[in-house]
Amino acid sequence: MKDVVWLGDSDKAVAGFSLTGRQRVNYQIQRLQCGFDPTDWRPLKEVGPGVREIRVRADTWYRVLYLATQKDAIYILHAFTKKGRKTPKRDIELARRRLNKLRQQLRG
Repeated sequence: MKDVVWLGDSDKAVAGFSLTGRQRVNYQIQRLQCGFDPTDWRPLKEVGPGVREIRVRADTWYRVLYLATQKDAIYILHAFTKKGRKTPKRDIELARRRLNKLRQQLRG
């Protein structure tokens, strides 16, 4: 099973989801750890190569942006409550910054 590494405040964001939202997000992350795809996801090429978005519907829509292409861990870049049809640009930019910082750290 891969470790999960929460970047920035992504763990706090998920902690702020409703109980049902947290349970569903955690289940999807466990699927990733076991080598399976989430039940509802899409690639987010606008953030960067290999980045995907878990889509969870509970009392509202929740999103978790992650990178699972590394051998050692699953990196949770960002998590948020989705309020509109399009993913807000600020959320895309935040995930992109965290991805760039992660890639610099992984290069050593």
